Amino acid sequence: MKQPIFYSLAMAMSAFALCETVLAQVELQPRMGAKLNGLTASQIDRFEIGKLLYSRPIPIEEGLGPIMNKSNCASCHTNPLGGWGAISVTRFGIENKGAFELYPGETQSLAQSLANSSFCTETVPADATIVRTRLTNSSMAFGLVEAIPDGQIAANADEFDMNSDGVSGRVHYVRPLEAAPDSPLRAGRFGWKAQVATVLTFSADASRNEMGLTNRLVPSENPPNGDFVRLAECDTVADPEDMADTEGFHFIDRVTDFQRFLAPPPQTPKSGMDGEALFNQVGCAQCHVANFTTSTDASLEDSIRGKTIRPYCDFLLHDMGLLADGISDGNATEAEMRTPTLWGVRRRDPLLHNGAAAGGSFTARVTSAIAAHGPFGEGASSAAAFANLSAVEQTKLIKFLDSLGRAEFDFDGDNIVDILDFFALRTCIAQGTTNPNDDCAIADIDQNGLVNSIDVDFFVQAFNGEILDCNKNGFADLRDIALGVSQDANNDGIPDECSSCQADINGDNFVDGVDLAIILAGWGLPGTSDLDNSGVTDGIDLAIVLAGWGACQ
Repeated sequence: MKQPIFYSLAMAMSAFALCETVLAQVELQPRMGAKLNGLTASQIDRFEIGKLLYSRPIPIEEGLGPIMNKSNCASCHTNPLGGWGAISVTRFGIENKGAFELYPGETQSLAQSLANSSFCTETVPADATIVRTRLTNSSMAFGLVEAIPDGQIAANADEFDMNSDGVSGRVHYVRPLEAAPDSPLRAGRFGWKAQVATVLTFSADASRNEMGLTNRLVPSENPPNGDFVRLAECDTVADPEDMADTEGFHFIDRVTDFQRFLAPPPQTPKSGMDGEALFNQVGCAQCHVANFTTSTDASLEDSIRGKTIRPYCDFLLHDMGLLADGISDGNATEAEMRTPTLWGVRRRDPLLHNGAAAGGSFTARVTSAIAAHGPFGEGASSAAAFANLSAVEQTKLIKFLDSLGRAEFDFDGDNIVDILDFFALRTCIAQGTTNPNDDCAIADIDQNGLVNSIDVDFFVQAFNGEILDCNKNGFADLRDIALGVSQDANNDGIPDECSSCQADINGDNFVDGVDLAIILAGWGLPGTSDLDNSGVTDGIDLAIVLAGWGACQ
């Protein structure tokens, strides 16, 4: 029986309201290196200022050196900016009756590889019996990690392995540099030895130790190889060197803002993969704990307070057996290392604190890193259990790890959502249903098992190119094509009704060598030669010109 028109209209309005509700409940995950969702305008300004200073080389006259490893934060934290890196630093000392000790006369184990003067250049003594390298690490989303209540971290500790599962993580309690001398200790959570509890301490410590920039929290310089006489000759800027800017903020405050407001890496799909169940089954989740909820303290920013995060880390110290670095730090022993976060792991190369799992495919790096957890130490049983999985099961587990850091709709994994990803999206729409283990789950943003109009609207938001509406119907051309409103016979991302002569760049109604020359001149750049609006002139644009060769129809 034919329904009255008002009934059909009511159904349509109901569906539209449901769509709006879904869109309100779901949002795109920020990509790695992006700012948190929900920051105020003032907080965004602070993030951007901090980001600039994070990358700016510090001049010698402003306090760089006299000994340092780099001149700016970004030189080490590159993947993405503020994240992990491929740069290693050297730690050294001596072994005394099985214990690590600082080399005689040294004030720290970190070697600074650069200096403002050859006279002050630091060297690793030839008779140092312990020399190790450590890869630059990062927890990402520093503000969210700092906001994890100490009690949540302590709840996962089992210092004496009371449950006999072979895992006995413990909290490394430390006092932040900015805290009063008699203040309570905090649960450390940053650094390979969980030796840092707050982002400001991290910034102050790294500023002095990595760049030689003394500051209000660490006001004295490192002497080269412990030699204060040489230091006096080379250090020409009065301490502390980090001076307040016109708004009263120091460098360490500015870079703290940038790091605090970094978003957590995306996880796509967000949940439900068989590989995560296998990850839990083999015991990885005993240390790489998925979930924490940040504090609800009213002093925290709205974008940080009361948020559930998935870092896959317990922030505890564990006995790592042969994988340890043999260096103690505070109450962290020679055998202990802090569990690294796994969010964003798909972008990391190398892996492990010493960078031993490097190069090759992601599968090869992950497999190597897991194997390195055995045969001794708290990760040994998980390494053995992974080795005993079938090849299919191992592939599923690694595919889950590959979801940690993948941007939504990024089918080819290049961290850019472009026209190639759009073609994959169209295939997924045609496929119909999907599940978290399917490749099309990358496009199922609301995880309802369908790639549909709601997901297409999010794709348009995520697209790294110009959004056009050539047919002036109020919707993006990509949306029209994806949902079948418009046809795109030549797969150029332009509705056929708009592309009768798309390749005629110079507007002379003829596609010829002039248009080809424009493509070649603009190769690798955005602009009028970027015919598919991908953000860069490339082979797809060249193909559009060649396909349209001749007179316009």
